[in-house]
Amino acid sequence: MNRQNNRSGSSARNTGKPGRPPKKTGSAPTGKRVGKSRPVVKEEPKKEFAPRKWEKKPFARKTQAEKPVKQPKDRTLSSEGMRLNRYIANSGVCSRREADTYITAGVVTINGKVVTELGTRVIPGDEVRFDGRLLSAEKKVYLLLNKPKDFVTTTEDPHAERTVMELVRNACDERIYPVGRLDRNTTGLLLFTNDGDLSKKLTHPSHNMKKVYQVSLDKPLTKSDMERVADGFELEDGFIAADAISYIDAEAKTEIGIEIHSGKNRIVRRIFEHLGYRVKKLDRVLFAGLTKKNLPRGKWRFLTDNEVKFLKMN
Repeated sequence: MNRQNNRSGSSARNTGKPGRPPKKTGSAPTGKRVGKSRPVVKEEPKKEFAPRKWEKKPFARKTQAEKPVKQPKDRTLSSEGMRLNRYIANSGVCSRREADTYITAGVVTINGKVVTELGTRVIPGDEVRFDGRLLSAEKKVYLLLNKPKDFVTTTEDPHAERTVMELVRNACDERIYPVGRLDRNTTGLLLFTNDGDLSKKLTHPSHNMKKVYQVSLDKPLTKSDMERVADGFELEDGFIAADAISYIDAEAKTEIGIEIHSGKNRIVRRIFEHLGYRVKKLDRVLFAGLTKKNLPRGKWRFLTDNEVKFLKMN
């Protein structure tokens, strides 16, 4: 009995509680989880995704408040517009100096009112009248003349028999004037315009506007004298030197080509006279890039748009 009891006891110890299979050591647990269980969380129903609707709103400009109307400033103090004497000169009536005289005389009106104060300015839209005649700012004109001999380069000269203005008298309605000078016996290129800014630019030595002359001398120019002209020397009004000089006729050596940018009076003639030569003929064949091509002596032509742009760019 005791042996049976021991066997049964041993069996009870191995199986644990009656009716359950013995535990397997060293293996993964089976059945229900032993220990504390996690709390059950109820899941909320998922919300359906609804895409956001974008509404296109019409563009509307912000209304600006009306600006107050500015009162016109005193004309004599305004820095805008064009000076009245310049406006009159550009209209082809007279020069600026003469315009000042007419203004003080009371023959000029702006918008129906007589103006006598110098320095008054004309603003775009103003009505300017000279002695009752309506004036307008004229367009810019650029004209090239192949000047012949025995014409004086001036707008007015009571002592001159013929001036260059006679040659271009019927060219245009605008009041034009020569740029620079050619003496009475010098022939060649002469530019006319009513563009004062361009005229100053072309005649000022600092801009180095290229001018080429063909010179006919009374005797051959020696090599040493040509070098002296190229190196430069002192004249009564200062130092002078040619930019370039060469023979045109290599055999006779009396035909010379000389490039110079100085605007001094009769400068080419004085250069050769200083060295003991007499200039028989002097012809300007190039001026600021303009040539005499297809322009007979005594004739003129208007510059092309490209030529005007070229002059203003230099």
